[in-house]
Amino acid sequence: MFKDTKAFSGFAVKDTAEAKQFYSQILDLNVEDGQMAGIIQLNIVGGNHILIYPKPDHIPASFTILNFPVINIESAVEQLTARGVQFIIYNEPHFKTDDKGIFRGGGPKIAWFKDPAGNILSIIQQL
Repeated sequence: MFKDTKAFSGFAVKDTAEAKQFYSQILDLNVEDGQMAGIIQLNIVGGNHILIYPKPDHIPASFTILNFPVINIESAVEQLTARGVQFIIYNEPHFKTDDKGIFRGGGPKIAWFKDPAGNILSIIQQL
């Protein structure tokens, strides 16, 4: 039924104006106003888009909602940190990040951070 359909994703934030500023200015993504008032759209390379919609009682998910592949995670972490992004430091017995927030415990290197609404995002180094 959907094998020939392009799918897209969406997620909620408390304030789409704040989200628009973060995603366009901090993450340097192409962001435009959506077709409905209050909705914004991230235009991702490859023709895909992601809708961001307002939800006043938004509660962030406890999992990563969006992953950004990067070639060099060290450089990406430095650039985002310089733009004010704070990376999440995990210090669990079997799951630790370094002081920069980079997980190096096997598999690809990955670092997590939050958008202004508390949604968890990641950058992940391509293998």
